[in-house]
Amino acid sequence: MLEQITVDEAVRELRPDFAVLVMTAEGLRNGPSDAVSEGWLQEAAGAADADDPHVEAWREAYRAFGAKPKRTRPSVDALLRRADALPSINKVVDAYNAVSVAYALPIGGEDLDAYQGPAHLIRATGDEPFDVVAGGEPAVEHPAPGEVVWRDDAGVTCRRWNWRQCVRTRLTETTKNGLFLLERLAPYPLDRLRDAGDDLAARLRTISPDVRIESRLIGGE
Repeated sequence: MLEQITVDEAVRELRPDFAVLVMTAEGLRNGPSDAVSEGWLQEAAGAADADDPHVEAWREAYRAFGAKPKRTRPSVDALLRRADALPSINKVVDAYNAVSVAYALPIGGEDLDAYQGPAHLIRATGDEPFDVVAGGEPAVEHPAPGEVVWRDDAGVTCRRWNWRQCVRTRLTETTKNGLFLLERLAPYPLDRLRDAGDDLAARLRTISPDVRIESRLIGGE
């Protein structure tokens, strides 16, 4: 799975400095948020830095493909703005949200078993389906042409690079196997990206001691 994940050349041309640390975690034992995972969120809030230059790098990346970062904020921007009041979701989501805030790093967490084929980061044609819930009912949206999106064989899994994930692959309390995408732009140090990955892996092992974790760095050469 890891070796099949790709970043399209059109995305590399847009931001040659982009790198993503891809991580799979198999054998998760997720569950409702608890004192440990809620403590991670509280601790991360104390380390949050909304002025980290990585946030502005992501705003620039959004503008480059036509998105308005004040209207649809990069995930790390949105998280840091509400770091003091982040809701607990479940143990695994709390873990990667805490790492995202502490390291000022966009991180996506998804259910690997819900994927149909490997993940690819592309610039959309505009025809790709994106599963959402609107007014309490399932609905399908489509990205704008040229928008940077993650997708698999069935459709878009995350719009505007890391703004909003689809319903189909969201990580729930019953998720057994997870896929995590830790995304970096310059001037963010690659060593810090790797440290964030190690931190996330340690938290996942706290939740699930027998979890099997593998990772691969794409880009950043």
